[in-house]
Amino acid sequence: MKASKVAYKPVGLVLGALSGALAGALFKQAWKMLGHDEDAPDATDEERGWVEAVTAAVLQGAIFAGVKAAVDRSGATATRRLTGTWPG
Repeated sequence: MKASKVAYKPVGLVLGALSGALAGALFKQAWKMLGHDEDAPDATDEERGWVEAVTAAVLQGAIFAGVKAAVDRSGATATRRLTGTWPG
């Protein structure tokens, strides 16, 4: 394994935690913008219908994946600028 990959691991872990928090906040805002006053349903929420539960899961997954990709890419770009090598 390259030294740059090993050195980037702790940075990647921190960025992953930050991206999860950011994505969670963005999802809550998006869910409210769609007209929902309550928190998003879990898949096993008996009070909510299939469409609402699956829509929430798809939206949440898309937001988390997009934010994670943007944060990971930004971290890798910053690492290249600082060290001259790509961490991946």
